[in-house]
Amino acid sequence: MHMIILLFIGYLSFISLIAIVTTVIDKRAAERGKSRISENALLVISALGGAVAMFVTMIMARHKTKHLKFMVGIPVIIILQIALLVFVVFPLIPAN
Repeated sequence: MHMIILLFIGYLSFISLIAIVTTVIDKRAAERGKSRISENALLVISALGGAVAMFVTMIMARHKTKHLKFMVGIPVIIILQIALLVFVVFPLIPAN
């Protein structure tokens, strides 16, 4: 069971790093008028577990903070992910 938890933490770390890098790349592309990362791709990365990292990065970089889709959508994704953990995943973990 400990291996599953370690893999889960590793996955969240990896997807969070992807979320941060992707957000920063999109911010720089926006500043330079270059080709951008699609909004759908950013939201998919959030849904796959990078929501917290992406939201924090967007706030810190002031990127997409005027877009309701992100300022409401990503917190909703975070709430849904927390609910999934609390009501689905945690009950499946046996108490030792």
